[in-house]
Amino acid sequence: MERRLTAILAADVVGYSRLMGLDEAGTLSALKTHRREMADGKIAEHQGRIVKLTGDGMLVEFPSVVNAVACAADIQRRMHERNVDVPEERRIEFRIGVHLGDIIFEDNDIYGDGVNIAARIESIAKPAGVAVSGSVRDNVGNRLDLSFEDTGEQTLKNIDRPVRVYNVDLFAGAPPPLVTNGAASPKPAPAKEKPSIAVLPFNNMSGDPEQEYFSDGITEDIITDLSKISGLSVIARNSVFTYKGKSVDVQEVSRRFNVATVLEGSVRKAGQRVRITAQLIDGKDSTHLWADRYDRDLTDIFAIQDEITKTIVDQLKVRLLPEEKKAIEASPTENVEAYTYYLRGREFFHRGTKLNYRLARRMFTMAIELDPLYARAYAGSADCDSFLFLDYSEEVSLDGILANAAKALEIESGLAEAHASRGLALSIGQRYDEADREFEQAIAGNPNLFETHYFYARSCYARGKLEKAAVHWERAAEIDPNDYQSLLLLIQIYRTLGRHEEQRETARRGVERAEREFARNPENPRPAYLGANALAGLGEFDRAKEWAARAFAIDPDDVLTQYNLACFHCFLGDFDRAFDMLERVMPRANHEMKAWVLQDSDFDPLHSLPRWQTVLELAS
Repeated sequence: MERRLTAILAADVVGYSRLMGLDEAGTLSALKTHRREMADGKIAEHQGRIVKLTGDGMLVEFPSVVNAVACAADIQRRMHERNVDVPEERRIEFRIGVHLGDIIFEDNDIYGDGVNIAARIESIAKPAGVAVSGSVRDNVGNRLDLSFEDTGEQTLKNIDRPVRVYNVDLFAGAPPPLVTNGAASPKPAPAKEKPSIAVLPFNNMSGDPEQEYFSDGITEDIITDLSKISGLSVIARNSVFTYKGKSVDVQEVSRRFNVATVLEGSVRKAGQRVRITAQLIDGKDSTHLWADRYDRDLTDIFAIQDEITKTIVDQLKVRLLPEEKKAIEASPTENVEAYTYYLRGREFFHRGTKLNYRLARRMFTMAIELDPLYARAYAGSADCDSFLFLDYSEEVSLDGILANAAKALEIESGLAEAHASRGLALSIGQRYDEADREFEQAIAGNPNLFETHYFYARSCYARGKLEKAAVHWERAAEIDPNDYQSLLLLIQIYRTLGRHEEQRETARRGVERAEREFARNPENPRPAYLGANALAGLGEFDRAKEWAARAFAIDPDDVLTQYNLACFHCFLGDFDRAFDMLERVMPRANHEMKAWVLQDSDFDPLHSLPRWQTVLELAS
């Protein structure tokens, strides 16, 4: 028996008994045709698994909540089209409910409250409609071109607590015309589209590349604030940051992302002064809708961000709900020095070496000293300690890591970063069920948080859950266009799963990103040793050997360098050197690194050789 958190779709036919009474054979035939020609394909397209079919319905599970809702919407839209020429009294229409919940998986079937709630939500969905639970609505966020109607908390049969339910507006208020008795109904007026915007990375005008973290932080905070506004469609950070450092054609950006407006700007930070410029531009003809320059003390940085956000709201005539106004005005800290330390700490953390983790922890600690109520800094500190343990086997206190994550949640309830930090710490302690729940809460709070998906993937990989690890590393690489690690770690998963075409394409993309990272931070061996393995897999052996040599020259005593070079030598068939590296790694490895060694497909050729027994003994 296995417990897991999953997205469940429940569907059945509206008025099935009545339809069977009218024409049993015709109804059964039509239902099978709809499933065969449309529904089954849509489910497969969205990576769903049909758990069971009943006479008039089905139960389907999905690895992603977004996929589940997208699939439900696609099915209902297609059913609208397929019913155009069918008399109203003979139309087959589905009700669909979607829920994210805990389920029990056994004998290829699923059970539990998660399934029951999905079925109950389906029963109160509108005919030809989709209803979802609050956890689904929170997880989807703005990632689908759908709107949601809050119906409040619903008391569902045999469910002991009320569940908030949302109806999905599949056609943005304007369903397509249906034909009834041979005559088309009047075409409704097109629904008014939500204003849309892409926020391009603000340029660092400080003349110091080390200040990039600050201009990036300003951009991300503006995107985050705008994303809290339900009446505005905002392009995600991972998409717009592909334009970082590039010359930009605003009209091309507008066409690519299908947005009406584009915000661009610059940041110049000098001592205790900051100058920020911002321009809101019409994507159709590149005319300026608004522009301003803010010359302020650094302590005014949060007020400037608020002013820019509110000006955009006013210019685009977006209605701001009271709770949205409150959320935008709530700063994570009022201390600009603490904010600066936090941004710098986050930059160091993402570089990923032992030295950088220690530097990041120092930055987060200084942020906390300046503002003891800075929740994100506590979460960042917890993550540094987690990776110092995971990657470098440093002696850190698991209780201390959990305490930092708990403090962050105490200060800011529901903070996604804190749930992700707690999930990582719990997985270190091999409390995997609890860890999974924390990761899912983090995703529900912020589906676009890189750390959640990266941490979740690591936890899954350590347990041998390769398919799920792949899903989260894929998502992490989508969120952060500079993330080379997720792509390069995916290679061995794809190889193990036999997904060879994806393996090669991912290796190529990963090498490109690793090369850029190595150019930015030549003292970091990680892009070199991970890239060496990818290049070897692509058959570029000379280049791979060069990268491996560079990694070893930078830090020959680094345990991760040794681990990955063991993979590299194994790939080249130099098994003795691979064993030499592994035998240096294992005495310093913690339980997770040992688990990686034992299930890493790179080491499969070693398993039949006598020295593998030594590795097993060191792992025990």
